Amino acid sequence: MSSEPTSGPKDAEARPNVARMYDYYLGGCHNFAADRAAAEKILEIFPDTGVAAQTNRAFLRRAVRYAAQRGVRQFLDIGAGLPTQGNVHEVVRAVAPDSRVVYVDSDEVAVAYARRLLPEDGRTVAVRGDLRAPDEILADPQVRGLIDLAEPVAVLVVAVLHFVPDADDPYAAVARLRAATVPGSLLALSHLTMDGAPATAARQGQAVYRRSSAPLVPRSYAEVERFFDGYDLVEPGLVRLAQWRPDGEPQAGVSHGYGGVGVRR
Repeated sequence: MSSEPTSGPKDAEARPNVARMYDYYLGGCHNFAADRAAAEKILEIFPDTGVAAQTNRAFLRRAVRYAAQRGVRQFLDIGAGLPTQGNVHEVVRAVAPDSRVVYVDSDEVAVAYARRLLPEDGRTVAVRGDLRAPDEILADPQVRGLIDLAEPVAVLVVAVLHFVPDADDPYAAVARLRAATVPGSLLALSHLTMDGAPATAARQGQAVYRRSSAPLVPRSYAEVERFFDGYDLVEPGLVRLAQWRPDGEPQAGVSHGYGGVGVRR
C-alpha cells in the first residue's frame, strides 16, 4: 500500500511528479496524494499501466545482466527515479560484485531518497543531473570519481526520454553521451510509444502528464530507433520490451514501449 514519503518540499506535494507516479505504478510507497490521483487517472485510461511498468523494470534487469555478462563494470543510470526493488546495483552485482553504479536524476527528492537508501560502499552513488545537460553529468566530480570514460560504460536511459520534448533535442543529448564513451560501451534504452493505441486515449494520457512535472512525449518505432545512431543493436534489435531477450523471469508481457541495447561502434 502506498503511503506518504517521510520528507519532501511541500510545494512538490501539490504537483504530480512523474518519478513518483512510476513508483506508484510499481506498488511503491514513495509518492504523494497528487501523484496517486494522477496515476489513477492514467490507470483509468490505460488499466494495464502497472503491469507495463513491471515489464519495463524486467527489461532493465535483463539489459543490466547482459552488460555485466559482456564484461562491462561501469553503469551510468540516467533518469533513475526513486529507488525500488531490483535496482541496478543489486542486479549487476549478482553477476559482477566489483561493478560501479552511478544513479542520476533531476528530481532532488528522488536523489535524496537514493542517497539515504543506497549502500555506502564507495561503488554506488546518486547525483542530481539532467539528461538534457549531459556535459554537466559527465563533469560531476562524483561521476568522474566512479566512472572511467576510458573504459566501456553501460549508459542506461530507461523510461526517461519520453519525458523530454523535441524542443530540448533529446537526440543531441544521447549523441553527446555516445561521443563521451569508448567503443564497446553500451546504450540500454526503453521508450514509451503510442503505436497501436487509440488516438483518443493517447490524447487523454498526455493531458494528464501535461499537469505533472514533465510532459509525455511518446514516439514511433522509427523515432526511437534514431537514438541508436552510432550503435550496433544487439539481437533481437529494437522490440517491444517483453520481447527483448526473455530469460524465463516471470512477466505478464504487457508493454507500452520499445526497448533495445546497442554497442557503441
